[in-house]
Parts: sequence; structure tokens; C-alpha cells
Amino acid sequence: MRTWTLALALSLAACSGEAPRESNLTQRERDSVLAQSRIPGAHVVGRALRVADSIEAHVRSADTVGQ
Repeated sequence: MRTWTLALALSLAACSGEAPRESNLTQRERDSVLAQSRIPGAHVVGRALRVADSIEAHVRSADTVGQ
């Protein structure tokens, strides 16, 4: 239910019709801030970031084995 709420909130924000604001933050930094927020379900974003980091580390490790 929390994931559904987060997805709905993000969808509504994306469709708000407002012009996107300029930001100096990267997508990764914005996701990290979101993951640390108290928004219901935000911890899922943090978990996804950790999984992505883990996969990237495994890929880099596999790439160096072949060299």
C-alpha cells in the first residue's frame, strides 16, 4: 500500500503541469534526498539505490576478472 501511495504521489507531481525547476542536483542526489525523507514508502527508493550500487559493483568486478 505504501508503494502504491508513493507511486501515485510521484505520478501526480509529474503531471502537475508546472514547468520543471532548474536544479543543481543530479537524479541520484534527488533520489537520495527522497530516500531519507519521511514520505510513506520512501525507504523503497533507498533500497533500490543500494541494489543498483550492488549490481554496479558486481558488474565492475566481473569486468576486471576478464582482463
